[in-house]
Order: sequence, then C-alpha cells, then structure tokens
Amino acid sequence: MLLLLMLILLSHAWSVKPQQPPQNIFILAGQSNMAGRGGVTNNTQTNTLVWDGIIPPQCQSNPSILRLSAKLKWVQAHEPLHADIDFNKTNGVGPGMPFSNAILTKDPNFGVIGLVPCAIGGTNISEWKKGSFLYNQTVGRTQAALQGEGVIRALLWYQGESDTMTREDAELYKQKSEKIFVDLRSDLQIPMLPIIRVALASGLGPYIDIVRKAQLQNDLLNVQTVDAKGLPLEPDVLHLTTPSQVRLGEMMADAILQSMLSTNKTGSSFSNAPTKFSNFVSYSLMISLLLCSLCLY
Repeated sequence: MLLLLMLILLSHAWSVKPQQPPQNIFILAGQSNMAGRGGVTNNTQTNTLVWDGIIPPQCQSNPSILRLSAKLKWVQAHEPLHADIDFNKTNGVGPGMPFSNAILTKDPNFGVIGLVPCAIGGTNISEWKKGSFLYNQTVGRTQAALQGEGVIRALLWYQGESDTMTREDAELYKQKSEKIFVDLRSDLQIPMLPIIRVALASGLGPYIDIVRKAQLQNDLLNVQTVDAKGLPLEPDVLHLTTPSQVRLGEMMADAILQSMLSTNKTGSSFSNAPTKFSNFVSYSLMISLLLCSLCLY
C-alpha cells in the first residue's frame, strides 16, 4: 500500500509543471508605433483620442507571455502593453503581443516570454542617448528583468518618426542610433545583443527617406531591419493600424527566429527551461522515500 501511494505521488509530482518565470526576455523600445497606437482614433465629439478596444486573436493574452510592469513585477501581458509606461498618451495595439504569440505558435517549446516595455511616444533619438531618462529607464528595467532566470534575447526598436522634421536630425540619425545600440550592449554586458529594428512607415516631417536610409544600413553586427513601409496607417497617417501592427509583430518574430536558428548549430528548439531548485529537491526526496519503501517491502 505504501509503495502504491509513493508511486502515485511521484507520478503526480513529475506531471505538474511549476510556474515558470520568463526565460526569453525581449526589450521593447522606441516611440509611439512601438508603444502601440493600433485602434486609436480621434473622437470628434469629445476631441480626444480613444482606443477602440479591439484585440485580434494574434494579440490575445497567453499564460506564457508576461510583461514587466511599471512596478517591476512580472504580470501576464495584455493589450495595451505600454499603458503604465507611456501613461501620458492613449495606447492601443502594438507589435509586442503579436510578436510573442507568433513565436509561440511557430515554436511551442520556446518557453515563457517576458516583455519589457520601454517605448515612449513622440521621442526624438537625442532623448534616448546614454545618460538620458529614457536610456536609464531602459537599462534599469532590463536589469530588473534579469533578476530571475531569464536571458535577454533581443532589443526590438521602432523609433525615428520624430527625427524626420529637420534635415539635421535626419542626417545625424544613423550616428546617434548606432551609438545608443553600442552603449546599451555595453551597459547590459551583452556585446552581441541581437537588435531587430523597424524601418519607418511614416514620419512627422519631410525627411523620412533620409531616416529610412539610415535604418536600412546595418553596419553593426547582429542588427536586422524589418521594413514597415507600405503597411496601412491610421487616419492620422502616422500610426500603424491594428492589422498592420499584427503583421509587423509577425515579421519581427520571423526575423528573431531566423536569427536564433542561424546561431544554433544543432537547429534544435531554443527552449532551455530552467528547473527550480526547490522542485528538484522535492522530487529527490520523493525518490528517496520510494527507494526506502522498496527496501522495507
């Protein structure tokens, strides 16, 4: 009887999956199109921006997708991802949730994803330089995300619309953005941190092509560009629509999965789920008890 009971307990212990912290961490940085404005339109009656609240299937919450809140706590992710980060703006659907869901759909063994929202709408590239509030916040939030067992998989960057207003800003964009990437890699101590950035689909000024040219020239190693040009925009002709954000997220997911596959010599899944030590101890104790019961038997 004792032996049967121990076998049942052991079987149950191995079948129960402990709650996992995020294993695969992604930083979301940039301005409004990264923060998410999909479904945000102007209410003509109140003359205010409102989000329609429509969440497509590709953006639905998933227990395997977490986000780091403004209070530095891991919580289940849901749209709008940046509601408590870009809190002075009206947020809607962004690329983060469709990006994460696309990865988990294509690789169910990928592991728990942790998103670190850091994007703030309307920000110029100069506001992201080393030592600035936005830069320090991004580094601080990322370091907080690493207090668990996760690994930073990539920086997702979508910014530049604000740098299209003057020729000087546009022409300096390449130099400034690359310096930020180098500084982030250094301060996070990840010299080859993968970076997936987005080439602009729109801009606030007339120098969009200059900024886009800078974004499409990847002189740094391990930097890929996903081109958003041609994706439909909201009526403001600046922000991506919800379907466009879904498509962009899927494109970024394809880029990161291809990047990971190319660096994985065996071609196997990138699921390296850690096992909590406490669970290991519990299982070991059960095995010991089982062996003792067998001896007694």
